Amino acid sequence: MPASEQDKLTSLAASHDIITLGMAADDVRRGRHGVRTTFVRVARIGADVGAEAAWPSATGEIRIAGAPQLVAEAPFDRLQNARRSVEEVNIAGLALARLTIDQSPPVDALGLLKDVADLQRAVAVVRAFAPLPQRTNPAAPTTGYDDVRRVALARIICDNVPSIQVDWTLYGPKLAQVALTVGADDVDGVSPMDETAEGRRRAPLEEIRRNIRAAGQEPVERNGRFDVASA
Repeated sequence: MPASEQDKLTSLAASHDIITLGMAADDVRRGRHGVRTTFVRVARIGADVGAEAAWPSATGEIRIAGAPQLVAEAPFDRLQNARRSVEEVNIAGLALARLTIDQSPPVDALGLLKDVADLQRAVAVVRAFAPLPQRTNPAAPTTGYDDVRRVALARIICDNVPSIQVDWTLYGPKLAQVALTVGADDVDGVSPMDETAEGRRRAPLEEIRRNIRAAGQEPVERNGRFDVASA
């Protein structure tokens, strides 16, 4: 990486100007995806439920704990040798759905994001990266500002990863919608249920579509292998 590019990334990572940072990340996202934002409806079941297990027909991905055919996620910060781990997934004939962060990274996430970009340069199979942690430290919670900033930095620094993802279940509709304006282009963990007690308008499918459109994007449903399910 040229020194000038390194200086630019360091400056972006240190900046507290979320507007400029977000606009830069959005430019990267638009250059790759235009106004297209994908989402997947996920059903989670245990491996011990037996053959009688059922799930909504609208499910785009079924995550079975303990007996995967598709590895739903690889927590980058928990892998002792990330490159070897990802390569072993490929050798086993499995697909890696996404790279995640298990716990809150250090305040300065620049090094971690660079490591993710370096991993992708080495393996070139990471389809999506979710930069926000799956677990947070109650003693040091992040703010919405921190989360949005990290999404934007991830889109700019990990420009060789096709999709930057935000988890609908973990982070909620509001943060997901903002994240779509600062570089994210994929929403994970949307419920596959079509009906709710509040009526169809409040059903997950209608809500995710509304939120994506409110962010100025076009909703595109996909399955666990990123094949388009419906527009």
